[in-house]
Amino acid sequence: MTEPRADIDPITTSVVQHRLVGIVEEMGEAMLRTSYSQILNSSRDFSMAICAADGDLVAQAEHIPVHVGAMPWATRAVVAYFGEDVHPGDVFLLNDPYFGGSHLPDVTAFVPVFAGDRLVFWTVNRAHHSDIGGATHGAYNAAATEIWQEGIRIPPIRLADRGKTREDLLHMLSINVRHPRDFLGDLAAQTGSVHLGERRLQALIGEFGADTVLAAVSQILDGSERQARAVISTWKEGTYRGEAPLDDDGRGNTDVVVRATVTIKGGGISVDLTESSPQVTSFINSSFANMRSGVAMAIAFLLDKEIPKNEGSMRPVEVVAKEGTVVWARPGAPVTLCTSHCSQEIVEAIIDAIAPACPDRAMAGWGKRFRLAIKGTYPGSDRPFIWHMFHARPGGGASPGGDGWHSSGEWHSAGGLKFGSVEVAEARFPLFFETHEFRPASGGDGQYVGGAGGELRLRLETAQDAVVNTAGEGARVPSKGRAGGEDGAVHLYTMHPPSGEPVVLKTKREGLPVPAGSVFHVQSAGGGGWGDPAKRTADDRHADTRAGLPPLAQR
Repeated sequence: MTEPRADIDPITTSVVQHRLVGIVEEMGEAMLRTSYSQILNSSRDFSMAICAADGDLVAQAEHIPVHVGAMPWATRAVVAYFGEDVHPGDVFLLNDPYFGGSHLPDVTAFVPVFAGDRLVFWTVNRAHHSDIGGATHGAYNAAATEIWQEGIRIPPIRLADRGKTREDLLHMLSINVRHPRDFLGDLAAQTGSVHLGERRLQALIGEFGADTVLAAVSQILDGSERQARAVISTWKEGTYRGEAPLDDDGRGNTDVVVRATVTIKGGGISVDLTESSPQVTSFINSSFANMRSGVAMAIAFLLDKEIPKNEGSMRPVEVVAKEGTVVWARPGAPVTLCTSHCSQEIVEAIIDAIAPACPDRAMAGWGKRFRLAIKGTYPGSDRPFIWHMFHARPGGGASPGGDGWHSSGEWHSAGGLKFGSVEVAEARFPLFFETHEFRPASGGDGQYVGGAGGELRLRLETAQDAVVNTAGEGARVPSKGRAGGEDGAVHLYTMHPPSGEPVVLKTKREGLPVPAGSVFHVQSAGGGGWGDPAKRTADDRHADTRAGLPPLAQR
């Protein structure tokens, strides 16, 4: 980054900072309103960022935390591959977890922003596509033993060269996915949003000048670092250990654990993940960028909310990890589930370790992701569909500040992922929502109770049988209570076919037949409780009863 000028005043710096945040927020609105797939235009599974010329994270909007923490590494991969061969009008693309990506469904688009002939910023959009090819629909292939079975790998590539789209390359990408219309529409929305960000940044530079904007950015990052170190310096120094187990690897191995050793000293933090379990032959492995994002999320959740979450606020954090572990798999290993799990376990292990040093900040565990992807055909036609379930979200963990949020989702998304309109889903897909409500007695008890999970009864209204894939965690290992609080309820997903016995769904299953007319009964996990349940007030207990949401201990 450019060294700050001596005459940059705080007001100018603040104006630039707010303008940068406004730009990434506007990029997100453009993506929301122009994307094709329900996973994007309803569930908002995308994120925006502005990075410096060298890849440092400058600004982000409040989208999906696990995306944003990984995007600097993706930008650096583009910078490393193309070097000086970057020009106005270029658009770059990647999704490969071994080239700065997190998992294959997350496709990242980049546009370089120039001031004259000088590269000054990158605008970045990461979006989860509903299908990315591979051996099974929807990308989450529980049977995968290598990454090539999970979808098409896109290392850093140039999608547009000086303003001219490489149509042959675009065609090659689109024929490798199951729904090319949605893929092309969503990719166009991505490139449109990053070009919008480019125009807004150029307007900002035109107003203040490149040197002033870059100097303000340097001040913003330095200020974030000072604020982060000031908070960390209030935590009790020492070395702490935490761990977070996963349910299993989908192949019978239940001994998979993320372990964190955290050292706090002098306003800095060292996070050592080297004692985590070895990598497995399963899609719960993490890519390097996703692991770094997990660490960034954990620290960000513990800092003051007013501190900008950018490269500066992460400068106090040192990360030590070992390739070949579940948190950093060697190239070729499958990793598609990693943005959910084991990213959430990375967060939980770190917060579990740090909690004794800052007990007034550490939250209880959040519910875990357990997704369904249904592939079928619309009644009366051969037109296929893929529907990803974002409804019946699990509950958030309680905190020293209050109860957990009901059905808010998982720690790695922290409410950023939404479940879209039930009515819109029914209009767009052959589905009928019989019930969709909070799940009683699912949050962990405590002085503050964990957020309730969701309960859903969903009927498949196809004329032909369909297929479902599952991918997730939390049917065996619950959301962890904190500071004397109790664990939340685990997931329970059941498929009721029109005839025959109900089937309890496993968290990692590929290609399960779904008879037409089947009903899925989804009961999602609750968040962990915080604090001694005996300290919960009588008024709060009465409120729980009136809402029909007593904690798990009172089931």
